Amino acid sequence: MKSISLRPRTFLILVLAAFAAVCAAVVATSGKAAGTVSAAAYQYGAPVQTAAPAISGTPAIGSTLTTTNGTWTSTSTVTYAIKWMRCDAQGAACIEIAGATASTYKVTVADAGHRIRSYVFATNTAGTTQGSSDPTAAVSQPANKQIAASDVALPDRLVIDKTSYSQNPIRSRTTPTQMRVHVADAAGNSVQGALVYVLGVPYSRIANVPEVATGTDGWATLNLTPAAKFPRTGYLVLFVRARVTGQDPLGGTSTRRLVQATIGAPS
Repeated sequence: MKSISLRPRTFLILVLAAFAAVCAAVVATSGKAAGTVSAAAYQYGAPVQTAAPAISGTPAIGSTLTTTNGTWTSTSTVTYAIKWMRCDAQGAACIEIAGATASTYKVTVADAGHRIRSYVFATNTAGTTQGSSDPTAAVSQPANKQIAASDVALPDRLVIDKTSYSQNPIRSRTTPTQMRVHVADAAGNSVQGALVYVLGVPYSRIANVPEVATGTDGWATLNLTPAAKFPRTGYLVLFVRARVTGQDPLGGTSTRRLVQATIGAPS
């Protein structure tokens, strides 16, 4: 049988092509299981995970979850960094939760229906290895419960959803009218401790109204006292704002809206 002679360059091309085919097959059959080390390239000498991070706590709105770092082996000191992720109902398509980098995470309304995972980055002098926890169960949220204003976090917002007045239409020019304002979150839960502020539009229609905090039922009661330019009839337009203590009144989870009350002729 006649032998085939290959030039060195041709032989090298064939070897590289065969090697590339093997690599492609390995990549196609590899994957990352939940609770394992990341499929990212491993750095020689970096920490090696022997047990995945684990989450404890109840995945429900307002509850606090805690993650371990997992267990790692290393020839030098290891430091850890944590990121919490919000995943879909299958625990995949995870997105980093902004600012959630501590070992604990307080579940918010934005997590409802999602599963939560913790990602731990173990670093030594040789490099960094990533590990992740199994996803939690889907975050549950009881309907129409009462929550604290401090538990409302972006992307959830405060909502001014109801107003009422002790007299409607307003006829008195000497007796304050009690205005009640209800504050909820985006899921309809009553919010306790939200600061409510009311201002007549334009100015000088009602006296200055101090901020009032909502009670356990989400309602705040404010007194509207007629001022020098209080209309005889028509409508009283009111700017209403609700905010969380310590937050920017025009930012964060605060909310604003205009409402109106009917004004009747003095009785």
